[in-house]
Amino acid sequence: MEIYHLTHEADWESAQIVDSYEVSTRGADVHRMGFIHCSTAAQLPVVARNVYGNDPAALVVLVMDDDTIRAAGTEVRYEEGGDAGYDEVYPHVYGPIDPAWVTAVRPATFDPAGVLRW
Repeated sequence: MEIYHLTHEADWESAQIVDSYEVSTRGADVHRMGFIHCSTAAQLPVVARNVYGNDPAALVVLVMDDDTIRAAGTEVRYEEGGDAGYDEVYPHVYGPIDPAWVTAVRPATFDPAGVLRW
């Protein structure tokens, strides 16, 4: 199943240099959180608006397949949104992301109505 992670373009560019992506969510890394927050395609617009809606930095969506991540030995769990108040289960990647797992990188912006376009 495809899963998605929205991030600052600069963080993704840095990850390619060091060959490891470690940002969990805006302002927190995988070492602090224990996992990297991801979303399904249906969940991404709401998460994007709540986490990055007021962020002027360039954004990208990392596209990955959860089976590829698991095959590499990293756990992917579908868990409740927790303190964020989301009533759904979200994919969490329990470790840094290997850039080789990313099958596409899509530019992401908010349109004038605040809807994520990617």
